Amino acid sequence: MTETQTLTRSPRIELSIPAQSEWVRVARLTVAGVAARQGFSVQAVEDIKVAVSEAINNAIQHGGNETLDEVPMVDIALEPRADGLWIVVCDQGRLANPLSLAPANRNEELPEGGMGLLLIRSLMDRVELESGPACDTALKMWKALPVARRTPARAS
Repeated sequence: MTETQTLTRSPRIELSIPAQSEWVRVARLTVAGVAARQGFSVQAVEDIKVAVSEAINNAIQHGGNETLDEVPMVDIALEPRADGLWIVVCDQGRLANPLSLAPANRNEELPEGGMGLLLIRSLMDRVELESGPACDTALKMWKALPVARRTPARAS
């Protein structure tokens, strides 16, 4: 890899925490640090922190794979880009399709569960749910950096 490739390649920050509520704050602080370093506004950093907290709490609640000998883990990956930030929260649980829990119209009653995912969708610019070999449930969230705050140096 050349020096130019090293400088333009987006870093990937990975964090693996036990699926226990007392560890959520560690992830929130990590995400806040990365988002602030990228140049997000204070309000955007707070929105990102809330979205990540909700995603991790959902992973803890639905993560599964808890055995008597081992605490399940939640994996968080951050990928800062010049135009925004990707955040991926992975766990070992299976959810039907929680992103479809939003009511079709405002007169419908909201579901009992799934409010966290609705909140995440309102705070982030893009939300995707995936399953795959690396983890059973991956919640991918994107927050775009306002054009006025974008600089090529922010991704490095």
